[in-house]
Amino acid sequence: MSIKDNLLGLEDRIHSACARAGRSRAEVVLVAVTKTRTAAEIDEAITAGVTQVGENRIQETLAKKPAVTLQATWHLVGSLQTNKAKKALELFDFIQSVDSLHLAAELQRRCEQAEGNVDVLVEVNTSGEASKHGVTPETLPDLVPELLRLDRLRLAGLMTIGPGLAIEDPEASRSCFRMLKALAEQCRERYSIPLPHLSMGMSSDFEVGIEEGATIIRIGTAIFGPRQ
Repeated sequence: MSIKDNLLGLEDRIHSACARAGRSRAEVVLVAVTKTRTAAEIDEAITAGVTQVGENRIQETLAKKPAVTLQATWHLVGSLQTNKAKKALELFDFIQSVDSLHLAAELQRRCEQAEGNVDVLVEVNTSGEASKHGVTPETLPDLVPELLRLDRLRLAGLMTIGPGLAIEDPEASRSCFRMLKALAEQCRERYSIPLPHLSMGMSSDFEVGIEEGATIIRIGTAIFGPRQ
């Protein structure tokens, strides 16, 4: 199957999930995750309709983004080390993986130096798995007001990754996604902020994500096929 054919099949699944949830397809942003994929494959996906590209690693993005010939909005969806904040801001329009005040403060400092701004999501570890990055659900409410003081960061919402079990059983992610939605609602009410985005759901569990309110889904395998 070509990338174009995979995207057509994926769109059918996204539309069906939105219909089940009583939502509009326009409410869900598709980010094509291109980890290990070539610049040519990224261009092929953009030609087929992708407008948002997600990468996991700074070094990999540095190596291939210059070879991508078509325009897209670039998202960092993998963890970010503080010492790579400057480079991340040069490469990405959207950082989905802010997981500490220390990292946020460094992004603020680098934005001030560059006289720029960046859209960010706070990554929350809703599964409690030690292998996952993100702030704990308990510490999120105290982190949010600190982030709101950083005027160069546009806090756009929350992100989470379902448990490892979700690869085999998508339903395993549902409680994590419900938790993220509830946390967002609490923060909106407590701090009177819009917090519009919930980034939750990958190739194995994006349909559950949409059913639970995802506004961003991060899809790699379902677009590009299994990694080589």
